[in-house]
Amino acid sequence: MKIQNMHHQHSQTDLHKAAVSWLLTGKIKAGLSMMFFFFLLSGCKKDLNLIPEDNISDATFYKTAADYKLAANLLYQGLDQWGTEDTESDIAFNNPNVVSNGQLLPTETTAWAGLYTNIRYANNIIDKGATSADSEIKRFVAEARFFRAYYYYKLFRLYGGVPLISKVLQTGDEELFAPRASMTQTADFILADLNAAKADLPLQSALSSGDVGRITKGIASGLAARVALFEGTWLKFRGEAAANTYLDAAIAASQEVINSGLYTLYTGSGAQSYRYLFLEAGDDSKETMLDRRYARNIFGHDVPYAYDQDGYNPTRKMADLYLDKNGLPITSPGTVFQGYQTFVSEFQDRDPRMTMTMIIPGTLTNRVFHPVTKVANWPDNPQRNFNTGYILYKYMSEDATANNSGRLGTASLFDFDKHILRYAEVLLTYAEAVYEKNGSISDNDLDLSINKIRARAGMPKLTNTFVAANGLDMRTEIRRERTVELALEGFRYDDLRRWKTAEVELPMDIKGIKITGTQWATRTPYSNVTYLNKVDANGFLISESGRKFNPARDYLQPLPLREIAFYANSGKKLEQNPGW
Repeated sequence: MKIQNMHHQHSQTDLHKAAVSWLLTGKIKAGLSMMFFFFLLSGCKKDLNLIPEDNISDATFYKTAADYKLAANLLYQGLDQWGTEDTESDIAFNNPNVVSNGQLLPTETTAWAGLYTNIRYANNIIDKGATSADSEIKRFVAEARFFRAYYYYKLFRLYGGVPLISKVLQTGDEELFAPRASMTQTADFILADLNAAKADLPLQSALSSGDVGRITKGIASGLAARVALFEGTWLKFRGEAAANTYLDAAIAASQEVINSGLYTLYTGSGAQSYRYLFLEAGDDSKETMLDRRYARNIFGHDVPYAYDQDGYNPTRKMADLYLDKNGLPITSPGTVFQGYQTFVSEFQDRDPRMTMTMIIPGTLTNRVFHPVTKVANWPDNPQRNFNTGYILYKYMSEDATANNSGRLGTASLFDFDKHILRYAEVLLTYAEAVYEKNGSISDNDLDLSINKIRARAGMPKLTNTFVAANGLDMRTEIRRERTVELALEGFRYDDLRRWKTAEVELPMDIKGIKITGTQWATRTPYSNVTYLNKVDANGFLISESGRKFNPARDYLQPLPLREIAFYANSGKKLEQNPGW
């Protein structure tokens, strides 16, 4: 609940956790020496003879910029970790997902409590540093404002409007039972925090100080663009007049990032740059704005191994979104799409990002580049997850040690970072916000945004002339570009809801490879009766059917029942989302 961790004191264990949190969330490159680390720990212990050894009061702790930095470090631990978020949509699948298939039910607890705990940590830093004139302290207060906005956004995207708590609460404070703000008020609160944070954040993190990866002005602007686009399009597709206010804010925030000149798309791996952006080569590139940072033997994860074994598998919907190499949808007249007849035909003459996201069957003898045993991939190994027939290639490193952390008995060998906010997203946000604000987008604005992304991928430009000449729809192509570029990065569920298309897309069957009339029909297990009976009228594998989406309910998730009861037990009311 919001009232968790109400005490004003930090246990010594919490302080040690805060001290190491930057080591855990940050990759130690050249800065942050161990001498400095132990200096921070020893500095925190002054005057311990005056209070119990297992507690350090706020009055004792919040004295120097180093104290504020140490406190702010804890906030980085809540950054998004690796996961399979796009299985909550229609472009990825491993097992039936209650969010995407309409089976979600209210539960006692959700992410709500942890997010409000993190908001409390941020509020404490903001409260303590509110009157400081020290520029370094103001920087870490600004980081806390950013993270308060970040955590409120994580609530906002799932639940809509939420109670807005902007100070550290005490037992008996009326704000413990604050009513839910509206969705617009919540968006405004988030955007105000991000705008205030920018005033005291640096343009760049200083490499020499070991601060690479910390929050900067550009990161705050990038998150503001994301939030404003979400709210602007949410309102537009529900007929709300205020939509343009947020679309303008999304355009302005994106322009701040673009005009700063600090960011650019990663091109250091040539034609394969899109693939290697998500691996070791992409760490600390000028495209990676905000990362969840990993370091071997410091803070690792076994996600590549999990993706390999359990699957984060693209679907038929995802595969068919990729254009042909000439920029045409595969259903358009004149497409050079090669069809589905062979194992490799549908991958030929397509947007190169397709084969940097999905493995071409039979082209790799070692799917996860295992250091000991070579493991053949489809169609030569039947011991895999066959739920869609497609295999993820994105996030699969050529570093066998990183890829096989789980298989090797430890999760500490994972090495490359998870990109939470990258420059390509900002460019896509700019293009979409301009189009939705104006009902059109100029070729100049397309060149400033989407066409930079296409050039990196080796795809032809998107132009108004091309769209008109081929009977295409510009909005559809902008959305396609966003989905393809950000595939399996966790954006699709939010996009379908803000576009108000979830009620159309999510009830559709999840489909996979084409079996009937193709080479797949001759291979185990697809040659088995079970699979041959699980195809649609066109011969495509049906991985899940019976999905549903209630537009009167499912655009927002239910608040946790424990929070509803907490209010009710005190004679107050916390409004549940409609339909739940």
